[in-house]
Amino acid sequence: MTHEDNPPFTRPLRLGSRGSPLALVQAHMAANALRAAHGWSEEAIDIVTVRTDGDRIQDRPLAEIGGKALWTKELDRALAEGVIDFAVHSMKDVETIRPEEIVIAAMLPRADVHDRLIGAESIEALPKGAKVGTSSPRRAAQLRRLRPDISIVLFRGNVATRIARLEKGEADATLLAAAGLIRLGETAIGKDIPLETMLPAPSQGAVGIETLASNSHILELLNVIDDPDTSHCVRAERAMLLGLGAGCHSPVAAWARIDGEEILLSAEILSSDGQENVSAQKRLARGDEVAAAAVGRDLLDRASPSLRALFGA
Repeated sequence: MTHEDNPPFTRPLRLGSRGSPLALVQAHMAANALRAAHGWSEEAIDIVTVRTDGDRIQDRPLAEIGGKALWTKELDRALAEGVIDFAVHSMKDVETIRPEEIVIAAMLPRADVHDRLIGAESIEALPKGAKVGTSSPRRAAQLRRLRPDISIVLFRGNVATRIARLEKGEADATLLAAAGLIRLGETAIGKDIPLETMLPAPSQGAVGIETLASNSHILELLNVIDDPDTSHCVRAERAMLLGLGAGCHSPVAAWARIDGEEILLSAEILSSDGQENVSAQKRLARGDEVAAAAVGRDLLDRASPSLRALFGA
């Protein structure tokens, strides 16, 4: 069935996205999935680029300038004002607590969750006193735990920007999500860090699509492309974050995966210097977000007062 035979609207649907190369690749992934699922033509969906504060401000950590809302608030506003019909996000950039009027309607199949090291064969192979570029409190804490001798250099910006800074010699190495590199076609860059060495960020590798909770037509259209395994796992990770009360300044890692009929959730919280870490692994029923949130509270219960303070506890 073609778009002309059965158009979703009397006009093209408008898909909101940030303007970075990776964000646009992910927007096209979502648009193509919708076209394929519904039999629509190319003209059925327009991609609308929305510039965010997170894209504009590159010289400071997110925690200092507003946190993850820097990636979402302009797209949220565009949804609320009817400028776009739905928005695509990297799920690890989406705040745990979202506005009530906005819902995560679908998630695409999750990509590789590994972190990838660029500039060295392994963390062990980094020279003594190496400089590693990252803006992630999680990655910085995990690196400091493994290699207390290294120093962290603030690296923000898109993939190309961070690789360019590395090539200029501003750091000896940097870390990027394997999923983003793969989606950009940069499959040969860097070395995957084993998951037992570095647990990823919650929701790493997942792409979500949000729309207004009141827009039942769009919700129905998006539900068709939701990947249930990804959705269950990412929602478990986000529920764990809710139990922690974690923000973007809090070093926290999590990885949920399907194991038989259950979800196996691994999580850890760390002090900023990496010298204290508390970890947990729990089997959950699919959809049991209450149990996932309890994992976060358990981590806090077993942490020192100074570590709990990083999570506002």
